[in-house]
Order: sequence, then structure tokens, then C-alpha cells
Amino acid sequence: MHIVVCIKQVPDSAQIRVHPVTNTIMRQGVPTIINPYDLFALEAALELRDQFGGEVTVLTMGPPSAEDSLRKALTFGADRAVLLTDRFFAGADTLATTYALATAIRKISTEFGAPDLVFTGKQTIDGDTAQVGPGIAKRLGLLQLTYVARISALDLQARTIDAERRSEGGVQLLRTRLPCLVTMLEATNQIRRGAMADALRAARASIVKWSAQEAGVEDISKCGLRGSPTIVKRVFAPAARSEKAALIEAGEQPAEALIDAIFKRQPTLETELAALARGY
Repeated sequence: MHIVVCIKQVPDSAQIRVHPVTNTIMRQGVPTIINPYDLFALEAALELRDQFGGEVTVLTMGPPSAEDSLRKALTFGADRAVLLTDRFFAGADTLATTYALATAIRKISTEFGAPDLVFTGKQTIDGDTAQVGPGIAKRLGLLQLTYVARISALDLQARTIDAERRSEGGVQLLRTRLPCLVTMLEATNQIRRGAMADALRAARASIVKWSAQEAGVEDISKCGLRGSPTIVKRVFAPAARSEKAALIEAGEQPAEALIDAIFKRQPTLETELAALARGY
């Protein structure tokens, strides 16, 4: 079994800066981490590898410094790491990102074997779109299971996978065919510490590095800023509220105290609600 896990090196969300002209995230000089949601995807892949055998290939697109995140993934037990890096990929939105990653996964299939499963986190903490996983699945023609809380069964002979998918109405129990793409929810498992042998192996490992041309990208205009139709008009931080929160002494009847405070704060509200009630 071959599993590909797509991870992303993201800036620490507490120290994000935005370029004043391009409105893209400025990554220079900002500490980076593996996108936290991707760690749950990586652990799910490693658990399946441990149970059924096979290999886990970790893939990321980013600057040369993203090699650090790949080596971190190797310390957790991943078997192979692939870095897709080229100046043509800079500034990519989700459309351009999925084009590059899907192209790289096709290259991985040729070099290391077609994946039975592709894992991603549900979203990233810098973009928060949750579009990359489904976008990859669409480009590769894969079935997809999104917002998965748990892989409940995997049958390699029947080529099926069972998963619990969290939705607003509860939990859905789904079964689909392999190969497929899975996006994992947060807090669905706990990433392992990694063995000393894996840490030593990660330090010595040779990271597979592909440029756009080496990955098989045929149309550079679909990559990076040129291939990104998304336009960010303005990025700003919400203004701090000048009005402070009010402390209400509720006593033994908190609901009544809250209602009285609301009506006192908005004197016309009670009249407006009464008029509305008469209209019905």
C-alpha cells in the first residue's frame, strides 16, 4: 500500500505579516511550523501503514526552507519526502496549488507507485479555505472523503475504505472505493513522538526535490500568481471595540436580569417587539 500525505509549512499564526502591495502572506523572518491539521492526516496515514504495511510519502510545495517540515515528518516515521519548489509556484492560490500538487502526485505515481490513499488536513491555518484537498481529488479524478473523524475499516482486497465523517447533523458512516482522498479533522488522533531511529534517519535522509519542470508541469501559466484568479482586495485587522463588556449582577434569576439589561440598553426594543407581535 502506498499513501501520499500532503502537508504545508505555514507561518506561526501569532506572527503573520501581510505584504502591503500584493496582499500575500510575508513568510520571510516569520517562524514556521507544520500546518497543525496536516499532523492529524499524517498520523492517520502512519497508523494505516503500521497496520497494513506499505509506504508513506510526504509531499509539500514551498520554498527550499520547507525541507525542515519534511524532515520533521520523517522523524515521525514517514518513509519518503518530496519537496516541490520553484519560483514559479510563489503566490499560488488554491487553484494554482492544486494544479501543482496534482501534477507532483502523478509524478510520484510514476516514480514510486500509484497511491492507494491521499491524505490532507481539512484546511490550513494561513488560508483556511479547505479547498486544496477536494481540489486535488477533482484534478486526479479521485473519490473523496472530507471532514473525516476516524478511519473505521480498510479492505485492501475489496479495495474499500470505511470512514466516520462529521457533519452538522451528526456523524455519517461512509464507504467508498480506493484510490481516494481523505481530509482529516482536528483532534482525531495524537501525533506520535517518533523513534530515535527515525530521527537519525530523517537527519541523513535525502529529500526528493522537484522543480516545476522536473515535476512534469506542462503549463507554467497555471502556477503561482499567474495561475491564481483569486484577488485579495484588502487585508486588515478588525478594529478593537471601544465599548467594554458589561457585568450583570444576575442573582437567582439570570434570564430575567439579562432581559432587563437588554431592554435598558435599547429603550425602543420592547416597543418594536410588541409592534411586531401585533402584526402577527
